[in-house]
Amino acid sequence: MAPKVDRYKSNPLVHRDRRLSSSPSAWVRSFACEDLKPLIVCRGPIRKEAMDVFEEMGIHHYGILLSEKDSIVYPNALAPELRQLTDTSRVHRVPDYSGASKEERVERMNQIVQIARDNGYDSVFAGYGFMAEDEEFVATIERAGLKFIGPNSVTQARAGKKDEAKRTALEAKVSVTPGVNDVAARTLLRKFDTRKKLLLVVEAREFDIDPKILDDEKVPLLELAEHVLAASYAKGMDLFSIEELGEEVQREVAEMFRKHPASRVRLKAIGGGGGKGQRILGGALLTAKDPTDPKLIAQAAAEAPALVREVLNEVKATGVGDNKNLLIELNIEQTRHNEIQLLGNGRWCISLGGRDCSLQMHEQKLLEISVTQEGLAAAIARAEQAGRKAEEKALRVDLEILRRMEEDAARFGQAVGLDSASTFECIVDRDRYYFMEVNTRIQVEHRVTELCYSLKFTNPADPNDSFVVESLVEAMALVARHKERLPKPTRAPRFGAAAEARLNATDDALSPHAGGLIRFWSKPVDGEIRDDQGISMVNPDTGMFMRYKVAGAYDSNIALLLTKGDDRLDSYRHLARVLGKTSLRGNALATNLQFHYGLVSWFLGQNVMAKPTTRFVVPYLALVGQLKEEANKLDVAFAFSEMKKHYAKQIAAMSPDDPGIAKAMTEVLDRKATLLTRPIERLLDDPHLFSGWLSLNRKHYRVEGGRLVWIRNPLGVLNDTYAYLNMAFDPRAPAAEVIWQHDDELLKKALRFYQELRKTFGLQREEFYKLNDILRSEAPQGGYDAETWARIRAAHLGYEAGNELLGLLFMIAESVKFFDFRVEENLDVTIPERLNDPDLQVRMRKVLVPPPATKADEIVAAFGGMFYRQEAPGRPPFVTEGQHFDKGQPLYIIEVMKMFNTVRASFSGTVDKILMTGSDGTVVSKGQPLFKITPDEKFVPVDPKEIARERRSRTAEHLRAVLMTPEEKLGAHAARAPKVVA
Repeated sequence: MAPKVDRYKSNPLVHRDRRLSSSPSAWVRSFACEDLKPLIVCRGPIRKEAMDVFEEMGIHHYGILLSEKDSIVYPNALAPELRQLTDTSRVHRVPDYSGASKEERVERMNQIVQIARDNGYDSVFAGYGFMAEDEEFVATIERAGLKFIGPNSVTQARAGKKDEAKRTALEAKVSVTPGVNDVAARTLLRKFDTRKKLLLVVEAREFDIDPKILDDEKVPLLELAEHVLAASYAKGMDLFSIEELGEEVQREVAEMFRKHPASRVRLKAIGGGGGKGQRILGGALLTAKDPTDPKLIAQAAAEAPALVREVLNEVKATGVGDNKNLLIELNIEQTRHNEIQLLGNGRWCISLGGRDCSLQMHEQKLLEISVTQEGLAAAIARAEQAGRKAEEKALRVDLEILRRMEEDAARFGQAVGLDSASTFECIVDRDRYYFMEVNTRIQVEHRVTELCYSLKFTNPADPNDSFVVESLVEAMALVARHKERLPKPTRAPRFGAAAEARLNATDDALSPHAGGLIRFWSKPVDGEIRDDQGISMVNPDTGMFMRYKVAGAYDSNIALLLTKGDDRLDSYRHLARVLGKTSLRGNALATNLQFHYGLVSWFLGQNVMAKPTTRFVVPYLALVGQLKEEANKLDVAFAFSEMKKHYAKQIAAMSPDDPGIAKAMTEVLDRKATLLTRPIERLLDDPHLFSGWLSLNRKHYRVEGGRLVWIRNPLGVLNDTYAYLNMAFDPRAPAAEVIWQHDDELLKKALRFYQELRKTFGLQREEFYKLNDILRSEAPQGGYDAETWARIRAAHLGYEAGNELLGLLFMIAESVKFFDFRVEENLDVTIPERLNDPDLQVRMRKVLVPPPATKADEIVAAFGGMFYRQEAPGRPPFVTEGQHFDKGQPLYIIEVMKMFNTVRASFSGTVDKILMTGSDGTVVSKGQPLFKITPDEKFVPVDPKEIARERRSRTAEHLRAVLMTPEEKLGAHAARAPKVVA
């Protein structure tokens, strides 16, 4: 039988139509893959996906390689998919996948080959893991006579290494980012600056280089240097030190700064991936008064040597004989990150649309959305029909760019003989794009493309004979097994759009947070596609959730959450529902779940077709931090108490002879206390939820003369707020997690009341201000008699009493100018300049995630991970006992999720004692004391009473903008109305 993989069988809403007859033809059956015997050499969601795909393809003889780093404590394994693989003979263990040094890496490659031979595997699948783009590993697999389910070693050499890929792109006439891709060769020529000297190096070290190249004096010196370097890598020799490389990079960076004033420069390891092995320098030049000042340029470039070492450390390229070349590129500041999915078999190459991955931080992608020609064309038609000319024009530019990228990507794939899945990555700058790199592997976000397109393979001899593939992993296996026999497929649209949120173990500031324990994860909701590595698999005997330890050995990703829809808006709405309904609980657990919910809701409240750049997330976090800072100044209990006093005072003044009215109002407010305060406190407590809520509700109010005016009934907003917070009434849920029953009954009763009034007066829900004006009239309106009209007005006063409290949330937004961060009509995102201030960004990260509690004479670990005193082995420590340090000076490095985080001093002082006595590479926990210090300035503790006074003062200020008097609600005769009803 032909491969038939139901990629989404656990999600009934995701329907696949294979368009296969019940009895496939001989031609279709000839592409069966049941005899493939793969060893899976990767971890995480892609390993689980590969296991599922292979099973569904009829491939049952497969095994998995389990790194011991997959688990810190094996019972809480980081390999939950083992729960479904009951045959333990198919689980093979190694210390780690790729080894810590070049010698260990070679040893590991040979060990993997031996495991395959000993256990009858004929192929290797490396997913998007460490080995997937390792040219040497792929070549080792091929030499052993095994198939590699991924691009072959020749393609890896031409496209996988970033410097070679850039050269290939230039040959294929693809636009590339300005920069230097041969700094290693330039370093070599700095040391051996003539042809004669290079030939002496070749002779002395007995390098194996084609004599035709050595004898041809027309070969350019740089090209000859490249051949000499390649020979040195082959023999495991270094021809220059990392220090010499750093000096050359420093010179090249300085020249880049001179050529491109007020710009930053990116250093990028040729073998990096997933954001690893990249650093950006020159930030001070962006805001400098004179970015051409030679002193400033020299200072900025002086950062390069240390960053070169960081980059090489991160990609494990510091060993003797390692290829230490890296790219020096102009950092295009206002860019979007787009990529094109490719699939080839060595003879043909097809592009499968794009993905926008601009929403990222620290080069790590967070939210990825599909970009297809069909989807853009439909969006253009909608914008045109609605008369949104600026949006229509912007989308037409995107469509033209996408077409060019797809054409260039396919041409590039053809040029390198691509024979599997790969991704052509680009940066988009308005109406231009630049090729960035090719990922010669399947991408984390490949399923976004799977949801948009399937592949139809048609018999060349019979156009009615075909089969459809909807899994890229399946397609990779097909290519590996049948290679050139596969005809070039056509792509067939499936769903209109798809989105993927990466659920990571990070805190509210998106810093890695490893070590937590997941104890509970709610079941997937309708339409949710969850790639969770098998974490949600329950114990088959008890049906109970099995605990899962989130360790930091590799990366921070826990799961991939995907949704699809008819268009991007539909897919975003589905994703918001999934994120809002998801509950994830555990011990010492932190995830970016609420960040994603707030971010997706922000776009839903603005425009999902927006064009955010790669610089979006950091200033957005600064804005969210400002929300949190201002929210911390609000005292909800004090606000409610002051509001009650306000109403009591106003009503007493209006009806001094009827204390019953004041009493009734007090009772109404007391009854509504929890209805109003619980969701407000929840939003104030979580700034990411708050941000999303504000964006969704930004059109429901306006400010006139410093006073808040409701455009929509605040009770309707309140009802939506409970739904947004996933607090809608559910009798089966714990009362602490949902609206209380008596509050729900009151809210529903009020909503029915206003729905009937809107119907009577023919008003829309956004015309609450008009209804308010009608209810101000003491004379009956809408055909009601006088008695009924009086009761309606009294009920209105009761139902609306206290709802102003919800307006405090908008006043916080106004005070931090929240809505200045917005999507324009042409889909550009306006980011207020203040939010790009590095000092503000650092301060707001601390607001979002307060530093661990510490004494005035200690410095503690900012977060957990592997602790290092120096930037690299053999280098001096950053600080020693007795040494004075300045603000901004590096103090230590913590490695988390394979990323090296340099922690700098936030103040100046002197190191009295080093408390961290373990060796480099020792695991530390957040808040663990590292140094005893004497700060240069004495810390003055903040008086709690002063904080309380400031909160009450700020709360009172906001209250003045939102509180209305009964007269304002019902006009001059409010006090003559019957007793308040609610």
